[in-house]
Amino acid sequence: MPGNPREMITTAERRFPVRIRLGVPPGGLGQRYSEITAWLDQNCGADSWAITPSGVRGVLNDAISIYFVEATLASAFVARWCVAAKFETVEGVFRMREDEPMPRISAGLHRTP
Repeated sequence: MPGNPREMITTAERRFPVRIRLGVPPGGLGQRYSEITAWLDQNCGADSWAITPSGVRGVLNDAISIYFVEATLASAFVARWCVAAKFETVEGVFRMREDEPMPRISAGLHRTP
């Protein structure tokens, strides 16, 4: 994340009313970062979200903040990218899911007798 982090955070907080904090797994986001940003662009539009660093407990890069223009988009993000079952937070930070959501399996074609 290039630039001055404090300035990025201030700008995002002024532009976007909804924020979620996402804990970064110990190994980092890796390839998931580009998958997340692609998902955000596709589902929210490139001008409807922002990502900034969001350190927790004074540790740099252990969390990120994702800002949205509306709560519906934030909810969709949490449903897709965060641990399912219970959307619990630890110290206000969502946990990143390890797996992919279960794909929808369509029913076979039905023939009436």
